[in-house]
Amino acid sequence: MHIYKLSGRNVDVTEALRDYVENKMTRLDRFNGQITDARVTLTVRDVRDASRRNRVEVQLNVPNGIIRAEEHHADMYAAIDKAGDVLERQLRKFKTKIMRHRNDTPLDDGPPMSAEGSGDDVSEFAPEIVRQKRFDMRPMSADDAVTQMEALGHDFYVFMNMTTNSCGVVYRRKDGHYGLIEPS
Repeated sequence: MHIYKLSGRNVDVTEALRDYVENKMTRLDRFNGQITDARVTLTVRDVRDASRRNRVEVQLNVPNGIIRAEEHHADMYAAIDKAGDVLERQLRKFKTKIMRHRNDTPLDDGPPMSAEGSGDDVSEFAPEIVRQKRFDMRPMSADDAVTQMEALGHDFYVFMNMTTNSCGVVYRRKDGHYGLIEPS
């Protein structure tokens, strides 16, 4: 059984909620070999859209990556159910990819990216950094990075390449293949 760290924001985590989360997360026990620990955060927010009032965020740490789900619902218990369903699908997909990982073809080396100017006058809009994120970069292969990118549902993933010991980025190309950007 993995350890669940359960916390609440703007909500008291009652024994009933704690038991419900524990019962819903136990169906993930068949992936016990993959999950090292888990964090569950329940949040009640003051928003206009009642269907987004209750938020459940779950982060599962697995070897060489993270599996994450965030679900909203008017009812906290329904949001927990939805998050559990998402995690189960992602873990199943992660386990399948790990099993066939070594038989996959290498990443597609697409044409190099070029920096093209748009010609627009940028003096009207001065973009600024409005969000900053920090995360641990575990050494992994490019194929593992693609698996993590897909598990998180992102279009790109920054990782530390275990063979070159340098930072790299994998991304989803428009043609359905993947690209890899690495420093020379």
